[in-house]
Amino acid sequence: QVQLVESGGGLVQAGGSLRLSCAASGGILSAYTIGWIRQAPGKEREFVATIIWMNGGTSYADSVKGRFTISRDNAKNLVYLQMNSLEPEDTAIYYCAARLVGRASASSTLYDFWGQGTQVTVSS
Repeated sequence: QVQLVESGGGLVQAGGSLRLSCAASGGILSAYTIGWIRQAPGKEREFVATIIWMNGGTSYADSVKGRFTISRDNAKNLVYLQMNSLEPEDTAIYYCAARLVGRASASSTLYDFWGQGTQVTVSS
């Protein structure tokens, strides 16, 4: 029902910045929470940030608070993840995902729809 396509990943040096984009289509976005989830090699999936499409409310993992910002563009059906002060520990595949509002807590990695992911690599 909801299709998600990520873009904007790449290779950056520690301390640098990237902005990831998630293009959403095919659903009633007001019913969904959109999240960014990342997975590093050999690690479990990890909650990064969420935004409630309907009202713009946001949540962040403690590890990225103050460095990452999630936002949306209602007119373009886009969700962004602005990543500043990147660290090597941020290296991972970043996924955009969607779930019905209220289905799970903000930090949950349970989602109904997933994008294909975009690689972020931070070198030291």
